[in-house]
Amino acid sequence: MITFIVALILLLLGYLTYGKFVDKTFKSDANKITPAHSHADGVDFVPMNSSKNAFIQILNIAGVGPIFGPILGALYGPSAFLWIVFGSIFAGGVHDYLTGMISLRYGGAHLPALASRFLGKSFSHVVNFFTLLLLLLVGTVFVTAPAKMINELIGNDGGVLTIIIFCIFLYYIAATVLPIDKIIGKIYPVLGFLLIVSAVGICIGMFIYGNPIPELTLENLHPKGLPYYPVIFLTISCGALSGFHATQSPIISRTIDNEKDGRKIFYGMMILEAVIAMIWAAAAMSLMNGEDLSILLANGGPAAVVNKIAIVFLGTVGGTIAVLGVIVLPITSGDTSFRAARMIIADYLKIDQKALKNRFMVAIPLFVISYILTNMDFQLLWRYFSWANQVTAAIALWIGAVYLYQKRTHYMIALAPAFFITSVIFSYLFYDPTIGFGMAVATSNWIGIILTALVTTMFFVAMKKRTEIIE
Repeated sequence: MITFIVALILLLLGYLTYGKFVDKTFKSDANKITPAHSHADGVDFVPMNSSKNAFIQILNIAGVGPIFGPILGALYGPSAFLWIVFGSIFAGGVHDYLTGMISLRYGGAHLPALASRFLGKSFSHVVNFFTLLLLLLVGTVFVTAPAKMINELIGNDGGVLTIIIFCIFLYYIAATVLPIDKIIGKIYPVLGFLLIVSAVGICIGMFIYGNPIPELTLENLHPKGLPYYPVIFLTISCGALSGFHATQSPIISRTIDNEKDGRKIFYGMMILEAVIAMIWAAAAMSLMNGEDLSILLANGGPAAVVNKIAIVFLGTVGGTIAVLGVIVLPITSGDTSFRAARMIIADYLKIDQKALKNRFMVAIPLFVISYILTNMDFQLLWRYFSWANQVTAAIALWIGAVYLYQKRTHYMIALAPAFFITSVIFSYLFYDPTIGFGMAVATSNWIGIILTALVTTMFFVAMKKRTEIIE
C-alpha cells in the first residue's frame, strides 16, 4: 500500500515540478496566436477552453491502453509501478507536451509534417506509413475491444457482436467527418468525467475491500519468466509512454485557445493517465497473484480481468457502471484515431476538408480497411500495435530533441527518453519470435543498444551540420 501511495504522490510532484520545467524549457507564450484562431475553419480548427480540451485529450489518449496494458504488466509484480511512474514523468509527459506544443507552433501540423520539417522530407514518407498503420491498428483494436466487452455484458451472442461492431463503426464515421465541436466537443467532457469517476471508484473499492497491494520489489515475478527489458515497455505503453498520443495531441493543438494551457492539457493529462494505469495495475495485483492472473488472462483476456475487478470491488451495479466507463475509453480513442488518419491523409494529399464530401472521400476507405482487419487475431493485432506504437513514440521524441537542440535549450529532456525507447524497439524486434527474429534476450538487447548508439551519433552529426536556430 505504501508503494502505491508514494507512486501517486510522485506523479503529482512530477507534474508540479518536472512538468513546469518542461514548459519553461519550451517557453510557452500566452501572447502567441494559436492555430485555433489563425486557421479557424469551423471543422478542425475551433477554439475551446482548457478544461474542455483537457477532458477531450484524456479520452483521446486513454483508450484501453492504461487499463489493459497495466493489467498485463501486473504479471511482473510491483516493479511494473516503476515504469508507470518514471516513464510518464520523464518520457510520456515530455513526449505528449512536445508533440502537442511543437504542432501548435507549426499551425496544428500532424506528426508526418513535423517529421518532414525536423527529420527530413524523405523520412516523412516513412513516418506517414507508420503513423497511418498505427492509427488503423488502434482504430481496429478499439472497435473489437469495446464490442467484445459490451457483448460479454449482455450474454456473448455472435450475431449481436456483429451488430455492435456495425454500430460502433457508424458512430466512428460520424465523429470522423463532423466538425469537432458537434460531437466530440459536446459529449467528451461528460465521458471524461465518467472515466475519472470509474477509476476513483475502483481505487476506493480496492481500499475498502482490504486486500494488500504488494510493496515494491525489483524481482521479476512474471509467471512465464518474460524479461522485464524490453517487454514491459511495450506491454505498458499508454500510462507511461505511447506513440499513439503523438497522433492525438495535434488534434487538440488545433483547438487550444492559449499556449499557456499546454502544460495542463498535454503533460497534465499524461500524468492523469498514469494515475489511472497505477490504479488498475494495483487492483490486479491486489486481487490476484501472478499465477491466477495469468490463468484468467489466458482464458478471457484483459476484458475478463476488468470485469472481475469491477464486480469484486464495486458490486454488481457499481461494477457494471465501472465497466461501462472502461468501454467508453476505447470508443473515444477509436473515433479520434480515424479522425487523425483523415487529417493526415488530407494534409499529405492536400485535400481541402471544409467540404463534407471530401471528408467522406478520405474517411470511407479507412473504415473499409479497418473492417477487414477486425477479422485478424486480436492478440496478434495487439502485438503489432504495441511495437508500431513505440516506434511512433521514438520518432516523436527524436523530433522533440531536434526542435530543442535547434532552440539551443535543454534538448536532453527529449534525447534521453528517445535513446531509451529506441533501444527498446530495436531490442524487442530482435527478441520477439512472432513479429521479430526470436534471438536470445541478451543478444537482442546488445544489438538494440548498439543500433541506438548509431542513431544517436547520426543525430549529433546532423545537428552539427545545421546552423539554423528556430525562432
